[in-house]
Amino acid sequence: MSCFHPTKTKGDIGVMKAKMDMLLRSYMILQPETEHAPFDFVAYKDGAFLRIQVKYVAMKKDGTIRARFTRRWCNTKGTQTRPIDKTAIDWYCIYCPDTDLCYYVDPKQFGESVKLRVEKGKNKDHRTHAAEEFLNVGAMV
Repeated sequence: MSCFHPTKTKGDIGVMKAKMDMLLRSYMILQPETEHAPFDFVAYKDGAFLRIQVKYVAMKKDGTIRARFTRRWCNTKGTQTRPIDKTAIDWYCIYCPDTDLCYYVDPKQFGESVKLRVEKGKNKDHRTHAAEEFLNVGAMV
């Protein structure tokens, strides 16, 4: 009997896509021995270690991607949601299945969430950032 958990599967897909993206950019991938680490993996290149947390986020109908800087889990008390510890990670990788791209943001530069615009919008929203500005992983090191 198999047990399929769509949310867990989406998270696994996001992490695998982020790892592949970093591998293609010549980073070495280091995996934590526990799932309780504040990051999903560590990328290493040119003497620098980067702690990466990945979030799978689908694009909304308005052409934006909004990622909240939170972590969620279920236990006997139900679903728990807490803010991430922004000091425990270096980069937040947002994998969007609609674009099949990874966007890298520094969560310390934003409040509770970040909103990226993939498609051109009708309104000028100064809180929304152009998604293409967050594709350049090379600027991270």
